[in-house]
Amino acid sequence: MRVKLEGITIMADDVASLTRFYRDVIGFRVAVEEKHYAELENSGVRLAICSRPTLAENTNDHHTYLEKRQGQAFELNFECESPEVVRELFGQFVANGAVPIAEPSIKSWGHTTAFFADPEGNIHSLFAVNPV
Repeated sequence: MRVKLEGITIMADDVASLTRFYRDVIGFRVAVEEKHYAELENSGVRLAICSRPTLAENTNDHHTYLEKRQGQAFELNFECESPEVVRELFGQFVANGAVPIAEPSIKSWGHTTAFFADPEGNIHSLFAVNPV
């Protein structure tokens, strides 16, 4: 059987704040916005943000949804058109509330990459393939 990754859901303590960040800073379009859940659209995979209690309720109160997360659980990778765009967007994201983790730099695998955290501490990357 083959499956297609259709979406990613981020567990959130503050759905509204995280939704604003991904809408206003990253540039996603909000398709659904409720008190405990939001769906955001872009040209790739659907991104959803859901409250921990709602996810617990949907899974027969599975305890792991209610436990406070420690450490990095996932990373979103945002591909940019060029290294210049990585530097530009990193500056814009940080100026608008993202936490800088690692400034844009050339990596050994041939990308210019930067890392930032969203308001709930999830660390993500911006990258571009370096021209040859």
